[in-house]
Amino acid sequence: MILELKQIQKSFEQPRSGTIQVLNNINFSVDAGETVAITGHSGSGKTTLLSLIAGLDLPDTGQILLDGENLCQMKENQLARFRALKIGMIFQQFHLMPHLTARENISLPLEILKQDNIRRRVDEMLEKIGLTDRQHHVPAQLSGGENQRVAIARALIITPKLLLADEPTGNLDIQTGNKIAALLFDLVEKENKTLIMVTHNLVLADQCQQVWKLEQGSLG
Repeated sequence: MILELKQIQKSFEQPRSGTIQVLNNINFSVDAGETVAITGHSGSGKTTLLSLIAGLDLPDTGQILLDGENLCQMKENQLARFRALKIGMIFQQFHLMPHLTARENISLPLEILKQDNIRRRVDEMLEKIGLTDRQHHVPAQLSGGENQRVAIARALIITPKLLLADEPTGNLDIQTGNKIAALLFDLVEKENKTLIMVTHNLVLADQCQQVWKLEQGSLG
């Protein structure tokens, strides 16, 4: 087991409506190498749940155990370091650095962590995503599909224990989205990564080994 959530509760205070309960007693576990899709309508709490798993936010109550470590008990500097080493994230809007080339965006996490063999590792990743010939282009010079390939490579370059994807094809046309999904699942399988994906796309969700629906704060 790589990830376990125990009795997770999360609420937010709204100025006019008061306390809004977003997540209610969430419990689940994920085995290493497993692929999981989380579906649900807009506002159901999917992105909130993903943010908690990523350690970007903390639950009101409960425990989040990743690779045997409790994220809820870590200090902020510990959590930041743990997240940088263990969790790769892919977003709908790519979130690439606009002034950096594809190569530089992919290598950035390794540079920050001061890791070894950066050039070789980036070369290998560029080949895997089929962008060796586009490596010196900045995001504005790349298509949406190419930018998402770079974002996937950036997330995988640190060899994370857990890969999180928030609507990874949501900003792409259907044909490009299908190609990106195929690439993502291919890389996840070849590198034996654990994937948790939030998506509205039920066709995409069905490619995962497990599909969970978040509804009224509960997971089913």
